[in-house]
Amino acid sequence: MSRTALRICPLCEATCGLTLTIEGTRVTGARGDREDVFSKGFICPKGASFGAVDSDPDRLRTPLVRRDGELREATWEEAFDAVAAGLRPVVEGHGADSVGVVLGNPNVHTVAGALYPPVLLAGLRTRSLFTASTVDQMPKHVSSGLLFGDANAIPVPDLDHTDHLLLIGANPLESNGSLCTAPDFPGRLKALKARGGRLTVVDPRRTRTARLADRHLAIRPGADALLLAAMAHTLFAEDLADLAHLAPHVQGLDELRESIRDFTPEAVAGACDIDAPTIRSLARELAAAPTAAVYARIGSCTVPHGTLASWLVDVLNVLTGNLDRPGGALFPQAATDRTPRPAGPGRGFGLGRWHSRVRHLPEAKGELPLSALAEEIDTVTDQGEPVRALIVVAANPVLSAPDGDRLDKALDSLDFMVSVDPYLNETSRHADVVLPPPPPSQSPHHDFAFNTLAVRNQVRYTRPAVPLEPGRMAESEILARLILAATGMHGADPAAVDAMVVDQALGKAVQEKHSPVYGRDPKELAGQLTGESGPERRLDMMLRLGPYGDGFGVRPDGLTLARLLAHPHGIDLGPLRPRLPQPLKTRSGKVELLPEPIAADLPRLRQALRERPAGLVLVGRRHLRSNNSWMHNVPALTGGSNRCTLHIHPEDAARLGVRDGADVRVKGAGGEVVAPAEVTDAVRPGVVSLPHGWGHDRPGTRLGHAATAPGVNVNQLLDGSLLDPLSGNAVLNGIPVQLAASL
Repeated sequence: MSRTALRICPLCEATCGLTLTIEGTRVTGARGDREDVFSKGFICPKGASFGAVDSDPDRLRTPLVRRDGELREATWEEAFDAVAAGLRPVVEGHGADSVGVVLGNPNVHTVAGALYPPVLLAGLRTRSLFTASTVDQMPKHVSSGLLFGDANAIPVPDLDHTDHLLLIGANPLESNGSLCTAPDFPGRLKALKARGGRLTVVDPRRTRTARLADRHLAIRPGADALLLAAMAHTLFAEDLADLAHLAPHVQGLDELRESIRDFTPEAVAGACDIDAPTIRSLARELAAAPTAAVYARIGSCTVPHGTLASWLVDVLNVLTGNLDRPGGALFPQAATDRTPRPAGPGRGFGLGRWHSRVRHLPEAKGELPLSALAEEIDTVTDQGEPVRALIVVAANPVLSAPDGDRLDKALDSLDFMVSVDPYLNETSRHADVVLPPPPPSQSPHHDFAFNTLAVRNQVRYTRPAVPLEPGRMAESEILARLILAATGMHGADPAAVDAMVVDQALGKAVQEKHSPVYGRDPKELAGQLTGESGPERRLDMMLRLGPYGDGFGVRPDGLTLARLLAHPHGIDLGPLRPRLPQPLKTRSGKVELLPEPIAADLPRLRQALRERPAGLVLVGRRHLRSNNSWMHNVPALTGGSNRCTLHIHPEDAARLGVRDGADVRVKGAGGEVVAPAEVTDAVRPGVVSLPHGWGHDRPGTRLGHAATAPGVNVNQLLDGSLLDPLSGNAVLNGIPVQLAASL
């Protein structure tokens, strides 16, 4: 007999509400939840494939422990015994920094992945943290930290109300949005045009999003910061800069004007391959629009000047008076955000508080560049211990980081490695212990991270749609037990981890004068928490202490877990609203337009005015039916246009003698790959494109479907030496490559 259950989709940043059809304990169908307060029934091919993702036969069902060189099935007790026995000697013998932690993208798509890794890091006290952020969005975190004092204070475009949207290096019709949580991004862009708004897309590829635009500019890859700087220069030169309501909250305007005086439209035109009149037109249109927003994503982050480009996006929003105003770019307010503190000066944001051993690369937001992971394992220096053990949670850096071949070898040299992963993939195959979390239908869902980036304030929570399968362990318990095993408390009750977090959080809250529970008894407050599990009690606490919460009885109509459970389709908390100066945590308490690290990096951007690529350059590519490498193991999400092909313009193909469908050898600084050519004018001349996440041809994995069409690992073309210096982000786009028809 079939039934239905609600579930928030965890497969991309759009966080759409789903209605699942369930036969027994198996998900047999998924459709959009029309009553969902945020997504209103929208669904994409990934969400529609939820059942196939959930029941993938290659998902691991029991832990694996390496014995006599082979990974074999084991009990949970044996697995955690092995974790404790493997990690503790490394910590005790070589120090906490000798244990590295790698966190992958799926961590921000699960309740447990959001709640437990911070506790693990605090318990281990390791500085050897590497995450997917440094092959993706770290430049935006760093620019926000420097501008606003908070690396997580990222303004998002007010899509539903703006009159003018400038998209740079973003393809939301394929990605469903990123650092901008917006179900039905395509519908929102079409609505923008229907109400008379204007959409401009800057991208070296004519993507689906670019085809929807009023104007598409095929910029030379990596030149985004130059274009944005010239637009800012134009606003100053033509007296179009108007901060309006922002003026009291901003400092450094005159210094900014002087810092970009060299970036005239004429000076940048050749490097951008966009003529000066067009650049001026972009700036004028932005200034003239009743409301406008500039939004840039991964194409502008994964380039040599990623932090400068991210900074200039918000500079343009400030100079046109569009930051923190409806129709512009606004700071969301999530239900689980900490109690808003009073506006005023904060601690600011620091960079380079410690450095990697080998290349002395600075940390950013507490992380070291993922590009440095291999060398931090395989290189001995006199600057401290190498990474000897690794905890990998939902990450596959052999495919996602540069030079996977080197990392592949480095992982084999570790003293110990544990992976929390549902698959035996290109990375987890090296582990001594693999701890598999249950499929998404058997897990709860709340979007802690993505609600802080949402285009409308709302809150939703769904409990598991299917009971935990016998022999499975909840992801929250897996990570709690991992914390205990890694920090010398192996065998303790895993519930103690959640109890400790609750005690610490409430103990701090009652001491904060701006908190609704200031001066109260934390034990009494803990006794009021509800929920069927430790994670639910923590969610209840965060909701109650948050900006919409009941404050443990102070605001009787405020949010609690019980109230949220009574609204299974979510609770709408209203449109984004102006919030300045409250979100600012800079030392001045203002938006600091020209932070010192930014100013110090501008000479490097001036050098780029004279740079021109001598040959072909490579950019990445997204597909609607893909997000991470593991999705290539789901038949419904592969095939058709979602293939690992090299896009090449007809002019370049003719010049090089490359035929459509024929194999092409692509060579970069880190190695070479062979991929079939797809000749298309969707990519501009001088640029070729390969999608990421492929390369499923290594032995020892259990990704049966992915192995039938493995594709090639685009990141193998990189040697890891190219980084944005401020953020440590890998340069993945605009890299020089050589092509030759494969014999």
